[in-house]
Amino acid sequence: MAGTTITPDATGTATTPDATGTATTPDATGTATDGEAAREGAAHLPGRSVPAHGLTRSPGMSETACARTGCPGRVMVTGFCDTCYRRPPAPEPPSAGVAAGPTGAVPSAEPPEGSTGPAAGGLDRDGLPALPHLSSPDPAEAADTVARPPTGGRRCGVDNCAGTIGVSYDGGPAPDHGYCPDCGRKYSFLPKLRPGDRVGGHYEVLGYLAVGGHGWVYLAEDNRVPGLHVVLKGLINTGDAVARRVAVEERRSLTTLHHRDIVRIVTHVQHRAPGDAEPTGYIVMEYVGGRSLAWIRFAPEEELTRLFGPGGLEFGHVITYGCKILGALEYLHDRGLLYCDMKPENVIHYGREIKVIDLGAVRRIDDRSSGLVHTQGYAPPKQERDERGLDTDSDLYTVGRTLKVLAERAARPAGLAARSFEALIRRATHHEPAARFRSAAEMSRQLWEVLREHQALGGHEPYPERSTRFEPTAAVFGAALGTVPPLERWTRAPGTDAPGLPAGAPEPRATARALPVPLPDASDRAAVLLGGLAADTPDRIAARAEGDPALRTVETALWLCRAYLDAGNAGRAAEWVDRAKGWTGDYDWRIFWHRGLVHLTRGAVDRAEDEFAATYAALPGEAAPKLALGYCAEYLAERLREATEPQAAQARDRAAQAEEFYEAVLRRDPTQGSAAFGLARVRLRHGGRRAAVEVLDGVPTTSRHYDTARLAAVRILAGRLNGGAGPLAAELSEAAERLAGLNLDGSGSWDRLVAELREHALACRPAGGWGNGFPAGELFGREDTEEALRGLLSRSLRRLAAQAGSAGERGDLLDAAYAVLPEPAGLLELLRGRGRGRSRGPEEGQRGGRGAGPGRRRTA
Repeated sequence: MAGTTITPDATGTATTPDATGTATTPDATGTATDGEAAREGAAHLPGRSVPAHGLTRSPGMSETACARTGCPGRVMVTGFCDTCYRRPPAPEPPSAGVAAGPTGAVPSAEPPEGSTGPAAGGLDRDGLPALPHLSSPDPAEAADTVARPPTGGRRCGVDNCAGTIGVSYDGGPAPDHGYCPDCGRKYSFLPKLRPGDRVGGHYEVLGYLAVGGHGWVYLAEDNRVPGLHVVLKGLINTGDAVARRVAVEERRSLTTLHHRDIVRIVTHVQHRAPGDAEPTGYIVMEYVGGRSLAWIRFAPEEELTRLFGPGGLEFGHVITYGCKILGALEYLHDRGLLYCDMKPENVIHYGREIKVIDLGAVRRIDDRSSGLVHTQGYAPPKQERDERGLDTDSDLYTVGRTLKVLAERAARPAGLAARSFEALIRRATHHEPAARFRSAAEMSRQLWEVLREHQALGGHEPYPERSTRFEPTAAVFGAALGTVPPLERWTRAPGTDAPGLPAGAPEPRATARALPVPLPDASDRAAVLLGGLAADTPDRIAARAEGDPALRTVETALWLCRAYLDAGNAGRAAEWVDRAKGWTGDYDWRIFWHRGLVHLTRGAVDRAEDEFAATYAALPGEAAPKLALGYCAEYLAERLREATEPQAAQARDRAAQAEEFYEAVLRRDPTQGSAAFGLARVRLRHGGRRAAVEVLDGVPTTSRHYDTARLAAVRILAGRLNGGAGPLAAELSEAAERLAGLNLDGSGSWDRLVAELREHALACRPAGGWGNGFPAGELFGREDTEEALRGLLSRSLRRLAAQAGSAGERGDLLDAAYAVLPEPAGLLELLRGRGRGRSRGPEEGQRGGRGAGPGRRRTA
């Protein structure tokens, strides 16, 4: 867009304007060197703790070389080096008996050792990781009394002149004033104010803080309130029409804004300097002492360690910065404003808070005519800016770029949180605007969810929260391990050859029915109507939707998709998803999710995985997509193992993916039964019996799946794995102890569970017996002998015969009971009354359907 202006860097330099007259700054990826970029960031700060690049020391001041190893800089009047921006090393403490002199007048810009931050894991008032405390320097020491104007060339701007002014020739110094070579108009980069000047009658200028893209930044003191420091910001080249407009917009914008994370304007005043025909306007802002995020981006590691603690800049701190920045932008967007120029230089960390500064680029969201102010490397691509201008998603793009460069200095997030954060950045900076986050609130929520994932995976105690995108569900998929085997388990395959535990992935269709359902869009006019409809009549509702405009909405189409899936009609479900897509466009995550459900129902798990991956990319902080992806990876891993030519390496990779997704969900919310059973299955398939039990033991009592998990743990401890591996004696013993604490119903489940445990114990018994760890007792017998186990299993099978639903089943079970007995005892038992089921062993101590609760030991 012709007339676009990009803020120059902190040194005031800009590259040669392009063909459209747009001047650009070094990008965010390091076009400038790290040291140069650090100085550029520092110079943007009003109230920074280091002086601006380009400000010289006062005449007469002694010049001292920086004492830090490898630094060629010199210590300035502020007490900081002009190159590394650090204080000289502290002198050795005076020897005993020597009186120390008075304390220095220049306070440390660093917090005292040992008091830089909150206690580990501390949270601020918003529940975010607390930022370390950054002490503000003495304002008088943060400014210099001598200024050097910026050099390197910048756009003239007078009547939209694209000429470049302030360019040096033949290697000589760049002029700080002169005439534009294109339009001939006079320009000057010299500051209008000098230390000692009084602006507005009571603001006394103390010195120069920085030189920004469109003006000088001064430190002043309000003489009406001694000790109250403010910042004055004026124009650097008053002939630049764009710069004048930016200053006016900044004054208007700041005047009406009151947000704790946005710099506050006090007032605006005018001052006519000697020789000027017209007065210059100045914004009077609160003084914010601290460091810019640009400084944090490029600071040496030892400085970050000193400020943030032994771990340096942590990922949680980056999230805190992001959420606070997004909160400030949400405030602007709600008032119809765009920030336009977010970058690390425009955010200050002071105390334990942040401030968004420099609102000179703020514009109305619907403004499509005035020039744009942005910074290359943070703003969206040029083609997009030229074709559509800027919008709220453009601001979110700049936040994504800001967080990306900050995260490069932080420790890598824990586990899957690293991928989730990368997915969030990719969505925020997507090349297609429609694919980006739709609001600052939406992006902030996903950023918050990624933080919770990072903290949970990093070992912090999880605090489950309800999703803002999916409804809570009581359904669980893949809980076969936590279910007592049905009677068919023995009538289909009676005998001592006990089958392995049901540790395989559940069927896709059953999984699709148990996955969470998206929350309805409250703005959809049919959302309330659909809440009272029965899901068993999709054809009738579909017919109504065709003729009733009130039901011709996205939510209706998605509701019908789920209803047809429940009815087993995946074809009709797919039709309604396609219709919803026609109304929402290509990037609505609900379309991805429902397509995934359709593919699952059809058994096309690989295609479902692609759709769930797209959902994850759109909602990187949500648990539901990860749960679905965990299932898909688990299922596909099993198919690879079972292929005609097994692909072991790929199967292991897939299983590892499943484990990662399941663990991320479970660690964040231990009550998630589907994730717990999924993770237990994956570990069990790799022979991790103890690891699987530990997962299930982690399901808390507050979970509706607590009892199911305890039952599954007993079966796993005593069961035979699909590979044939049996339990150890110690695991049998633990299973026997846990059995008494299970809370089972009175439908014969106790007898079936006991029968399974005895069957596995007999099938897995070593040839030489269980050894010293054998759990002698009512469950497995008083003696470690095969005959004893056979007798107990026979008793269990006779008890199961009483549950038979037909004479044939009863006969099969009694035959099995006879077959398992050792000879000749089997014949003796038969003669004592086949079919009577009268033998009352110890396992019959609790008949009549009563469950055995934790407080009442049940005999076997």
